[in-house]
Amino acid sequence: MSIDPLFQPVTLGTLELPNRIIMAPLTRARADLGHVPTAMMATYYAQRADSGLIVSEATAVDPLGMGWYRAPGIWTDEMVAAWRRVTDAVHAAGGRIVCQLWHMGRLVLPDYLNSALPIAPSAIAGEGETFAPRAAGDTSLLLPMKPYVVPREMNEDDIARAVSSYGRGAANAMAAGFDGVEIHAANGYLIDQFLQSRTNLRSDDYGGSVENRTRFLREAIAAVTAHVAPGRVGLRISPTSARKGMGDENPQLLARTIGKAAQDAGLAYVHLIEPISSGFMEKPERPVIEDLRRDFAGAVIQNGSFDGPAASACIAAGQADAISFGRPYIANPDLVERLRADLPLAPANFDYAYVGEEAGYTDYPAAT
Repeated sequence: MSIDPLFQPVTLGTLELPNRIIMAPLTRARADLGHVPTAMMATYYAQRADSGLIVSEATAVDPLGMGWYRAPGIWTDEMVAAWRRVTDAVHAAGGRIVCQLWHMGRLVLPDYLNSALPIAPSAIAGEGETFAPRAAGDTSLLLPMKPYVVPREMNEDDIARAVSSYGRGAANAMAAGFDGVEIHAANGYLIDQFLQSRTNLRSDDYGGSVENRTRFLREAIAAVTAHVAPGRVGLRISPTSARKGMGDENPQLLARTIGKAAQDAGLAYVHLIEPISSGFMEKPERPVIEDLRRDFAGAVIQNGSFDGPAASACIAAGQADAISFGRPYIANPDLVERLRADLPLAPANFDYAYVGEEAGYTDYPAAT
C-alpha cells in the first residue's frame, strides 16, 4: 500500500502538523543527575524535528514521582530554563514539540526518595524491577536493578499534591516554550494505577466504579487545562496493558469512560498504545479503539509496532489520525524521509539505550 496518507497534514485540536508521523516519547536517560535537561538533548530532539509532532520523553512533574535514573523533570526553574533550550532548538529546526507530563506513583524506588515509600492509589507493589541509581564512578553499560516495593496508599493530601503537580508541570511546560502537553496516563504509572481495577482497590470516591477510578484523571486534566488550552493537550493511555502488574476487569468500558473524560474536556487528541503485534507490549485479544471512538470525537494517535505501510493502512481505514513511532526513532533521526523514500531503517544499538552520553544518542547519521 502507498504510504502517502502518512504525509498528509493533520490538525490535532489546534496543533497543525505537516505530516502524521509522530515521534513517540522515549525515555533515554540523558538528563543530568539532578534531572535537568542537557545540551545533547536539544541536539537529539532537533535532529528529529521534521516529524509531524515530537512528544517529549516522560518528564516528571514532582520529585515524588521521579524514579528513573537521569530522566528529566519540570518542577524547578532550572529545569524550565533547560527545557527552553530544547524547545528553541526544535522550533529553529521547524518542528513542534509537546511535553509529556509524568508521575510514576508506585514504580518509584525508595532509593530516589531518601528511603521513603513511593505513593499509589493502593498498597500493591508493581511486578518486576527497575533501574536503581548507580554508584559514583560506575560507567558500565548495565544499570543496577531492584524490585518494586509495596507503596504507601495515598491520602487526600497526597492526591491533592499530585493533582496540583500536573498543573504546575503544565504551566512550567508552557513557560519552557512547548507547543502543548501530553498527560501520561499509560504504562502503569500513577494515573494508570488509578484507572485500572487491578491496581485500584480503594473504597472512597477514587475507587470502585469505573467512574470513580477516572476521577483522579479528570482532576489532573482540569489542573492541566487551567494552564494550557485544551486544544493543545493530549492524553496517552494503555487500557489493555497488563505490564508491571496492571490489568482491568473491563478494558472496553474503561476506554469509553476515558474517552468521555477527554471529550468533556475538549482535549486535542488521545494517544492510544494498542500494539498490532506483540513485542514490547502484548497485542490485545480485544482492541479498544472502537470503544474509545464511541465516546471521543477528537483525534486519535495509535502506537504499537507499526511500520510505514501498516501505519498508512491504519490511517486510511479511519482507525487513527496519526501514528506514533518509538524505537525506530532511536537510530533514524530522519525517519520521515526514510519512510517517504522507502529507505531501510538503521538498527539501534540497545546497549546504549539508557547510557552512553552522545554515543547511541545523537551520533546516528541520516541516510543521505
